[in-house]
Amino acid sequence: MVLGILIVELFFPENGSLKEKRYYIRSMKDKVKSSFNVSVAEVDHHDLWQRSSLAFVCVAGEKSIAESTLSGVKKLLDRHYPEFLLELKMEFLKL
Repeated sequence: MVLGILIVELFFPENGSLKEKRYYIRSMKDKVKSSFNVSVAEVDHHDLWQRSSLAFVCVAGEKSIAESTLSGVKKLLDRHYPEFLLELKMEFLKL
């Protein structure tokens, strides 16, 4: 069993409130979850209105399946939200 983790660092330069940040985060989460079977959570920068870190996680029987799923998530974010992406890191844990 393999656990795949995609950490996405985000920057929202035009945001003026946490409410605006939550709007974009909710949009990203909903779009990804409707297309891929992954879990997602905001894992850092909770109180900052222009920064966020999201973790997308999937469990698969093989690394190639987890990698394919998280690569799809990465492509979706690149396609729909390129202006907000600062850094993307992918990690895999074999359980």
